[in-house]
Order: sequence, then structure tokens, then C-alpha cells
Amino acid sequence: MTEAQPRLRAALRGIPVYKPGKPAVSATGAPVYKLSSNENPYAPLPGVMETVTNAAQSFNRYPDMACAGLTAELAKRFDVPESHIATGTGSVGVAQQLLQATSGPGDEVIYAWRSFEAYPIITQVAGATSVPVPLTDGEVHDLDAMLAAVTDRTRLIFVCNPNNPTGTVVRRAELERFLDRVPSDVLVVLDEAYREFIRDPQVPDGTELYRDRPNVCVLRTFSKAYGLAGLRVGFAIAHEPVAAALRQTAVPFGVSQLAQDAAVASLRSEEALLERVDSLVAERTRVYEALTEQGWTVPETQANFVWLRLGDRTLDFAAACERAGVVVRPFQGEGIRATIGEREANDLFLRAAAEFRKEL
Repeated sequence: MTEAQPRLRAALRGIPVYKPGKPAVSATGAPVYKLSSNENPYAPLPGVMETVTNAAQSFNRYPDMACAGLTAELAKRFDVPESHIATGTGSVGVAQQLLQATSGPGDEVIYAWRSFEAYPIITQVAGATSVPVPLTDGEVHDLDAMLAAVTDRTRLIFVCNPNNPTGTVVRRAELERFLDRVPSDVLVVLDEAYREFIRDPQVPDGTELYRDRPNVCVLRTFSKAYGLAGLRVGFAIAHEPVAAALRQTAVPFGVSQLAQDAAVASLRSEEALLERVDSLVAERTRVYEALTEQGWTVPETQANFVWLRLGDRTLDFAAACERAGVVVRPFQGEGIRATIGEREANDLFLRAAAEFRKEL
């Protein structure tokens, strides 16, 4: 008698597995730094640890499913109605909710490539069809090509700004021109997970662009600049129909009370946040300039990482970095992304890059 197997959705076949940044593990006991996940190297902001400790005393209870306190704080911070806020388990969790709300079999989702590696995964999980559009030679979104890819089956477009993993940005004039030409029934998602690291004044804040555009949604996260990656809390700002759909597709009680309270405390510690971000931006500049002096072609980055296109030498470079004491994120056959971390970690990365450069 043959054993029957559960019937799983055909759409799940061949889905690429999301590859998290490799952990920093040393076989010799020497320090190893993790520069593979775009995490904030600093400890939680002032007051956050105390807040989380207090919240932990009641985690035998369900969290506030509506995230009312966090929603109110976000609405105040961004000067938007509370009904325009929706929360989720990191910005990627909210992105998956957006797919569930907009797209299914027969629908198309457009995004740049290479961009955030979760986009093709969550698109395929929803049963929709991915339409990846290659980046320009400068590693930037090709908005004209993305616009040309729109069909009557397009339901959602992701614009990752700054783009992960290249760090490049789309500036105001070209982004506004793009948004003005996208059909009004297509949702454009401005994924701004790294917004706090932008220093280019020509890059617009998505929360400004969404206000008079009902088909624009902005994604943000507390995982990067705010240093709450382990607590999984992100949010969207969108007009009420989209925000309401996100609340409908949310996993009940998905955002823990610890995460909610930590996020509120982080928002109230903005001065310390800005100091830390400024420090990381200064390090980013130092790393970028050192790499260019070594002879590398590095896209100008507005995120907390740098991108090196290495082609078939990608895994060799990642291995060289690991031997030097730092773990970076390789994208096989394409390049590596290295997070801006502690100065000591950045120095090890630069040393490894300089040595590897001699082999090219």
C-alpha cells in the first residue's frame, strides 16, 4: 500500500529559499564580525531595554492585536491619520500582506533585479507572476523599463529605495515622473527600510509622496536604524483602503507586546537614534572612500551597506573575508553586500578587500 502524500499547492514548487546572513562563527575562538545582515551594531537605544524587560513580565498574555499604542505614536511621528497605519512582522511581513491583498494567480508583480531577495519569494507564494526588470549599468532602478513592463495584469510594483543590496537610490524628479505615469489601479510600494541612512537631499521621503497618491504605500521597519531586528516589527503608511486590507491580512497577534513597546520607546529616543545613524553614515563614507582608493567600482550607497559586483569571484571574495574575520553576504555569480558595522569590523573588511584586489 502506497502512502498518500498531502496535496500542496503547485505554486510552491521551485520557490527559492530566503538566505539569511551567515552567522559569525569562529573555529579558532578569534573574533568574527557579522556584516551579512544589515543589522545595527549598537545596543538598543536608551530606555528600550528597560521597557522590554517590563513588558516581558506579562508575555503570558496576548499582545494588543491592534497595536494601538504604536499606531498612535507612528501617526503622531509622521503626521498621518491612525487609519493610514498598518503594522506587521517587519517590513517584509507587511510586504507579504500586500501581496495577499492585491495579487494571485494570473496577476503580475514588478520589481527591479537585483533587489530585495524576498520579492520573488513572496510573489510566488501568493501565486502571482514575477516580472523582474534589470537594474541599469549603474545598479539603479530602471524606472522607464519598469513602466514599460506594466500590463493590464500588473497589480503591484516594488520600488526599493535605497535598493537592497546595491544601496543606490531613485531621486525625486524621476520617481515623481514614474508615479504620475503608473496606472491608478496599480499599487506602488516604496520600500524604505533604509530611509534613515539617506543623506542625498534629492531623494524624497515616501511619506510626502503618498499623501496625494492613493495608489502609493510606504514600507518602513524598526529592524535597521532602530536596532530591533530580533523583535520583528515594521509598518506601512497607506491610504485607508490599502491600510485596511493590510489589517485584514495580518497574522493575529503577530507583533509581540515586547516589540510594540520597544518600538514606541525607540521612537521617543530619536536624538540618540540620529547620533548613532550619523556615526554609521560617517563610517559608510570612510569605507566607500577606502574601497574606491583601492580601485573598486562601488555604487554610491545611501544605505548602511556597500555593494561590490564580483561576478564569478563572488564566493572567493566572501571566503577571503571570512578568513579575515568578517562575514559578508554573497549573491553567487553577482557580488557581495557588506554591512557597515563596528570600526574594527570595517577595518578587517577593508584589509581583506585590499588583499583580494591584488589578485584581480
